[in-house]
Amino acid sequence: MTGFIETEEQQALRKAVAAMAANYGQDYYLEKARAGQHTDELWAEAGRLGFIGVNLPEEYGGGGAGMYELSLVMEEMAAAGSALLMMVVSPAINGTIIAKYGTEDQKKRWLPGIADGTITMAFAITEPDAGSNSHRITTTARRDGSDWILSGQKVYISGVDQAQAVLVVGRTADHKTGNLKPALFVVPTDTPGFTYTKIPMEIVSPEFQFQVFLDEVRLPADALVGSEDAAIAQLFAGLNPERIMGAASAVGMGRFAIDKAVDYVKTRQVWKTPIGAHQGLSHPLAQNHIEIELAKLMMQKAAGLYDSGDDVGAAEAANMAKYAAGEASVRAVDQAVQCLGGNGLTKEYGIASVLVASRLARIAPVSREMVLNFIAQTSLGLPRSY
Repeated sequence: MTGFIETEEQQALRKAVAAMAANYGQDYYLEKARAGQHTDELWAEAGRLGFIGVNLPEEYGGGGAGMYELSLVMEEMAAAGSALLMMVVSPAINGTIIAKYGTEDQKKRWLPGIADGTITMAFAITEPDAGSNSHRITTTARRDGSDWILSGQKVYISGVDQAQAVLVVGRTADHKTGNLKPALFVVPTDTPGFTYTKIPMEIVSPEFQFQVFLDEVRLPADALVGSEDAAIAQLFAGLNPERIMGAASAVGMGRFAIDKAVDYVKTRQVWKTPIGAHQGLSHPLAQNHIEIELAKLMMQKAAGLYDSGDDVGAAEAANMAKYAAGEASVRAVDQAVQCLGGNGLTKEYGIASVLVASRLARIAPVSREMVLNFIAQTSLGLPRSY
């Protein structure tokens, strides 16, 4: 991308993803969700066409492009009503971390499958008592000969039932200081001692949330990703892509809602003209469109900075994009419901289900309050309150 103009390849990718996603769309997505099923067909086709692994290295089966291209895939899928959370988790977080820090064997074992969608990998960091404070993680890893023994509990872990493996954030004891420090482990979901239970959610989604229990899970030495000492850097390597993809999902969802509302108000006529002529509806929708486009610009900036190797600049922009997209998306979805009136709350029109889903963008992968903390401290140099 040069300035704000996408390359021909990026434009072609956007068109191809939009065409594929249109074959599935929201009806397919909701039908699967309400039946308690997964979007296996969509995931498999996206993998086959090279969309899932577009950001991963070519030598391991990926597209050799960047986070810009992956966020573009996410945005177009969300705009078609088929936003898949595992696009954030599997290729963006896990694929990035393993590609950057994994051993040659780990890259060969996991990346080709992540890239073509035949392997889905979940990511387990959040704990019941830690929340946003990753320094309070209590999942611990200790050595037993050359093996690792992992024990702990995780919560709100997406797609564990779809995953063949989970990248688990644990902590190991520093031999010199005795302090605990983060370490990342790939845990196949069929490993003895690894169990999970589904968390009942009000979000209508084909991707489910789980509590995960690690009860003395024995792992081979090569389950540790990268260096035991570099885990903080490894962990943060996955966070910028996560925020960029969260922004992409919210931008796409906002576009989806605005499109639904615009189609409706153009044709719905109660008095002399379609209701879309009334400024009480046209102005809020115009404002929603402006806010979504502004959030998208910041997302593109964040992806561009990330792909250029500017991790510090990308962190600020990725947080801003995530915040802006979350806020704009929630407002756009709310306005779409308002434009449709009672129809906005029916199953038939498909906006009510997005109402709850859009709210997620203000909470995860990082809450709006923690984004504001980050910007206050890093961009403005204000003192921490915690």
